[in-house]
Amino acid sequence: MKSLIKAVVIVASLAASATVFAQSNSHVTREQVRAELVQLQASGYHVGDGDQAHYPDAIQAAEARVAARNGETNGYGGSVAGSSQSGRPAVPAADWNAMYSR
Repeated sequence: MKSLIKAVVIVASLAASATVFAQSNSHVTREQVRAELVQLQASGYHVGDGDQAHYPDAIQAAEARVAARNGETNGYGGSVAGSSQSGRPAVPAADWNAMYSR
């Protein structure tokens, strides 16, 4: 009986761990990776130049230059023209006094 319980626990844990890894259905081809690398190199990023101290900043700056050249916006949304207002709507004095003065 104990071996059956152990087997059920092991199978359940293996099944649960297999579903944890999220995989996207879109696969990037080698040609797409090479094209992106060529764009990064054209924007001034050099792979394997030995400058590991500034790696994250250098690649992010190069990706930003490539995105600007391609006319892409960032992941936070584009620019919005116009205006917005915040706060509560104005209440006429007569209505305010009718509600709150007693």
